[in-house]
Parts: sequence; structure tokens; C-alpha cells
Amino acid sequence: MSAPAREPWREPPIGLLAELTHRCPLACPYCSNPLELTRRERELPTASWERVLEEAAELGVLQLHLSGGEPTLRSDLEAIVARARALELYSNLITAGVGVSERRLEALAEAGLDHVQLSVQDVDAEGCDRIGGFEGSLARKLAFAKAVRRLGLPLTLNAVVHRHNLDRLERFVELALELGADRLEVAHVQYYGWALANRAALMPTRSQLDRSVAVVKAARERLGDRLLIDFVVPDYYATHPKPCASGWGRAVIVVAPDGRVLPCHAAHVIPGLVFPNVEEKPLRWIWQESPAFQRFRGFDWMQEPCRSCARREIDFGGCRCQAMQLLGDPEATDPACTLSPEHARIMALAEAEAAAPPPAFRYRRLEPVPA
Repeated sequence: MSAPAREPWREPPIGLLAELTHRCPLACPYCSNPLELTRRERELPTASWERVLEEAAELGVLQLHLSGGEPTLRSDLEAIVARARALELYSNLITAGVGVSERRLEALAEAGLDHVQLSVQDVDAEGCDRIGGFEGSLARKLAFAKAVRRLGLPLTLNAVVHRHNLDRLERFVELALELGADRLEVAHVQYYGWALANRAALMPTRSQLDRSVAVVKAARERLGDRLLIDFVVPDYYATHPKPCASGWGRAVIVVAPDGRVLPCHAAHVIPGLVFPNVEEKPLRWIWQESPAFQRFRGFDWMQEPCRSCARREIDFGGCRCQAMQLLGDPEATDPACTLSPEHARIMALAEAEAAAPPPAFRYRRLEPVPA
């Protein structure tokens, strides 16, 4: 008698990405949040977020990633962190760090915050201001990072790189060392949300990408365990697709500011999927039973060449959202894969955009609510 097929989604997700708000003091043109942002009056209240954390812990989640927008704009962040600590969830704050006083940071540490992930748009003050759309941002970020380390909190520096800052990658490595960061995440822009709208302005050249690979390789060899460096390449120049979110509904569960639950932050681009809301359905049911989470689990949905590919249990066919955005079909092979019949066209598009003069940024801002 053969063993029953393993269903990884019956196992708990490792992480909960809690997108507490879409409000943000920055206006980064590569923001992966939706083009239509959730306004403050539609955000989940404190009690709902605390209940979500309780349900997540009961489901088996281990890590809580507090994100946005800018999560520190929530006045109840300390209460949310304290509830996570009481539930023994490891909490990671993902922040721009520009509006957080040392006193506020101390309060978060006292509430039980475990880790801080700080985004840095550039190592040059002028570039940091221009990319983030916020004057004086770099000095504030550096002061915030130093306060994080004074409090003894682990620090990850998150560098989103593209054609406008990629040539300063060595300096990003130096900055991470100077700030005492434990980890540096070098993440080439992934083209979703506002980043897709700004793709022509952000796409690096092939030579820039090749040089970034060499810089990261050399830094890893030189630094070893002194600084862990994560590296994410742009999909358009890839040979194999990334296993987006470790596969659809396999490892991460995302709760948007309004309470909708998604298997990844960009899943809203796929038409026909109805994402349940935590105000209406339990998190366990959403993870295990909801049609939206079941949609791209397993392999039956796959087209060829994915269905018979030896890598199907490695990359799970790649990113469904990218297939939808670029090809209009969420079941298609991710065009980041060389086996996709559209791969050459997408790579040619990237190379053409990178070779052309960059257009002006379209900044991401949440418009004020009408009176």
C-alpha cells in the first residue's frame, strides 16, 4: 500500500507577514504594495490584530514580520509586539526608520521586539532623499540604526538595488559593517505594484547585474560569518524562476491592512480569486481550506513544461503573479524561466529599458482622505 501524498499546506506556515498599514513617510518608486492603497479608516483595529496573532500561534506560526507601509505609524505597535511576545512569536520590525525616536524604540524593545530590519535607499544622502522622496532621510536612518545596536537588538540592513544605486554596492557592504548589522539583504527590485509602473526607470543593465554578482561573491568570501549577505537577482535576467514565497501557500501567510489574507503580497493581481478576511473567517480555515489558497497548490494546475519539469518541486513553476502581470495567464510558466517560450522576449524588454534613458520616477503616495 502506497503512502498518502504529502500535503505541505496541512503543515503550518512558518511566518506571518502582518501588513499593519499602507501609510508611509517615504514614497519609494519600487514599492511592492498595491497601486490602490488601503486608507487609515479601513485598517484593522488593535483587537483584531491581537486576535490574528493568537490564531497564528495556534496554527503553528513561529515568526511575525511587522510591515507596511511604515508599521511604526501605528500607535498600537507596542501592544501588538507585547502580544506577540506573550504568544512566543519571534517579532521582526521592517521599517524605514525615519520617524522613530530612540524613546519609541526603547518602548518597542521593552515590549519584546526581537529584531529590526532597516531599509536604506542609498548610501549617498542626495540619492537616498531622491529615491525615497523624503528629505534628510539618510541621517535619520543612520541614527536609528545606531540606536538599534545600542539597545542590543539584532539588525538587518535591507538594500533594494536598481540602476540608480547599484554602482555603490560596495559602499552598502561597508555601511552594514559600520552599523554593526548582522545581515545585509541585497535585493534587486522585484517588479510588482509601483515597481512595475517604474520598471523602465529602475531596470539595471546586464553589466550592472553581472558586477553586483561579483561584488556579493567577493564580499561573502572576504567576510564569511562576520556579515551574512542575502542576494536576490532581478527575475527578468534570471535563468530559473524563484520559488516565490517558497511556493503558493506553503510557508508564508500575509494579512493586509484591511484584513484580507493572501498567500503572497502581490496575489491581489490575479483576477477571479476571492481572498477571505480575518474579520469573517478563522486563519486556520483560510490557510487549509479557502479556494484562493488552494488555487496553485500541488501540481495539477500546471501547464507544460512545468508539469513534467524536474524542478517543479524546487521552484513550483515560479511566480504566479508575474506570469499574470507579464503574460496575462497565472497558470503560464513564469517567463523568468529559460524554458518559457516568452523568456527571450522578456529579457529583450529588460535590456531595451535598461539601455534607454530612465524616465522620471512615479512616486508612491497615499492621497489624503477627502474631507
